[in-house]
Amino acid sequence: MSVDTPARESESAPPNTPKPALWAAVRPLALRLHFYAGVLVAPLLFVAALTGLLYALSFQAENVLYRHELRVPVGESVQPLTAQVAAAKDAHPEGEVTAVWPSPEEGATTRVLMKAPGLADDESLAVFVDPYTTDVRGALTSTGSSGALPLRSWLSSFHADLQLGELGRNYSEMAASWLWVVALGGLALWIGRRRRTRLLRPGRGATGRRRTLSWHGSVGLWAVTGLVLLSATGLTWSRYAGENIAELKDRLGGATPTVAAATVGGRGGAAHEHHEGMAMPAAAPSALNLDQVAETARDQGVRASIQISLPSAGKGFVVRERDSEFPVHLDAVAVDPADGRVMDVLRFADYPLLARLTRFGIDAHMGLLLGLPNQLALAALALALMALIVWGYRMWWQRGPVKGRAPGRPQPRGAWRRVPLPVLGALAAVSLVVGWSVPLLGISLAAFLGVDALLGLLARRRARAAS
Repeated sequence: MSVDTPARESESAPPNTPKPALWAAVRPLALRLHFYAGVLVAPLLFVAALTGLLYALSFQAENVLYRHELRVPVGESVQPLTAQVAAAKDAHPEGEVTAVWPSPEEGATTRVLMKAPGLADDESLAVFVDPYTTDVRGALTSTGSSGALPLRSWLSSFHADLQLGELGRNYSEMAASWLWVVALGGLALWIGRRRRTRLLRPGRGATGRRRTLSWHGSVGLWAVTGLVLLSATGLTWSRYAGENIAELKDRLGGATPTVAAATVGGRGGAAHEHHEGMAMPAAAPSALNLDQVAETARDQGVRASIQISLPSAGKGFVVRERDSEFPVHLDAVAVDPADGRVMDVLRFADYPLLARLTRFGIDAHMGLLLGLPNQLALAALALALMALIVWGYRMWWQRGPVKGRAPGRPQPRGAWRRVPLPVLGALAAVSLVVGWSVPLLGISLAAFLGVDALLGLLARRRARAAS
């Protein structure tokens, strides 16, 4: 992203290189929009990048900070799940067990999730049990379906809303709304001004503003795809644009399916739709124990890093795979608590394509899809975005009338008058559609244009008064 103003002709293109008439007309308008978006939205993007960097590093930090709860010495044999859950209940009688994450690998603890007083709807008390000895290793608050522990949960909220609740979510949605616009605008401007053989690396021997511009453009080209994907996936769970995206996805047949877990006749009461990792009503009576349920799930091929959700009123056991690392294992099976009958099996391969792509995108944004490589890529994108913003402001300052002492001026007003009317109409139509679908982008763009028009009117009045 750039807050740069137009470069001198000698810096923008090789001598005697003709430019397409359409691009020559559109470029000043793109420069002005890119400039104002960079100046006004870049602070929000910088905060989002910084908090995102901290979040990307939190996965490995959790492994160190909570190692006592997460890891145990490998024993000779694994104890039954029923015994492990009983140990957790004895240690925390105030909680009601809602789900169990059996140890996914050697040396990992079993996680027993409980509904407990004082916790939010999306929080559970996670009790960590040694699967070899049933010793309770500790208990921590767990948030959401990914099981984020306190450090990652706090940083995730800090990234999403700066710990300000619903009001703070507007900041992250505004940043995500503008990130793809600024990134793609910068890409178009850079390709339109540079020799193709020098797009992917900074120019050698450049100094001053040209050196800053070279680094800004080359790093931006390497990062642009990732930044656009971060913007798109971030918008999927935003407050306003997220609702529009979800509605569109449902209309296109891309809704995420759920395994059918309602028991015949709704035994035990009314059905209750729940989400993995979240608190549920008290468990309904069951003739099965957890070990039998896990064995039934394994027989159906549901065995990779599973979560067993206990039956709630009118629902059976639901066993889901939690392995989000590619290739993912996210199959699910519902088991009748009365007789162990398999009520439904849902394979991830049977998800609609759009639902699968959405899941991949969200998991990649959260650092779950590829594990450590995914988290390192997120950290690299965050660092790149912060560097691009710093370089953009530096170019703005270097472009000033007195180098290093005052910032430069934006592209002059009236650039839209040079755009052919059909193209201008198309741009206006696209802006209206996008602004309606991504409301914070549309509202802020309208505000930018309104303020800019007002400043232009005041400037013309001052000019007439001076003459």
